Amino acid sequence: MNSLFVIAPYKSDGMWVFDDAGLGLRQEPFVSGADDIIDVLTEAIASAPSGFQLIFSPQPFPGYQARFVWSRAEHGGNWYTWPERNKEGWLCPALLLYFESPPREIYVQAKPKKDAATELR
Repeated sequence: MNSLFVIAPYKSDGMWVFDDAGLGLRQEPFVSGADDIIDVLTEAIASAPSGFQLIFSPQPFPGYQARFVWSRAEHGGNWYTWPERNKEGWLCPALLLYFESPPREIYVQAKPKKDAATELR
């Protein structure tokens, strides 16, 4: 099982969404506070609405920006709090496509997406 996961959220019709073809997800939305958290995580990434890398793991890793703590289950998804920012967001049942059960903590890092021209340098 992977210990680090990467998705590439982007904005579509004003909402943060992501695709993961390997898991059959297309334009899976972030809602109920998770969208507001992404706004904060990407404040310094000007190109974020066109896509950025979101790295996440149930364990701390070098460079993580935020730690989210599980608070409760509701409507098939799970609520997580960001204690340092006093924010809360709901993650839908798609979370369980990445983890066998909701992790007690999730560590994340938001980074600009590398384009082909940048990778060639």
